[in-house]
Amino acid sequence: QVQLVETGGGLVQAGGSLRLSCVVSRRDASGYAMGWFRQAPGKEREFVAAINWSSMTMYSDSVKGRFTISRDNVESAVYLQMNSLKSEDTGVYYCAAGAHGWGPGGRYDYWGQGTQVTVSS
Repeated sequence: QVQLVETGGGLVQAGGSLRLSCVVSRRDASGYAMGWFRQAPGKEREFVAAINWSSMTMYSDSVKGRFTISRDNVESAVYLQMNSLKSEDTGVYYCAAGAHGWGPGGRYDYWGQGTQVTVSS
């Protein structure tokens, strides 16, 4: 069973930055596409960013130019650098891994427990 653990969430003022980390329990996670999703209160979960096994990246329009996803296959980790944060970025952020497709339409078989990000205006 593959486990994902997210860290790095917290409270930040608008305009600030946070870096989320997600560690995959599997030693070799290079074959997985990794994604970040978020869910705001009262809303459905939405796609934020993804990185595939060739380190190609994809972003939602709402975060493009502000967020950067990256991965470290040696550490079996994926990161989400979030800059210029806005109040609408508030939500629980989830890390996901899958081996079938990637991006918003990919099939993600494993999910983390989520980490809260709160941006105060």
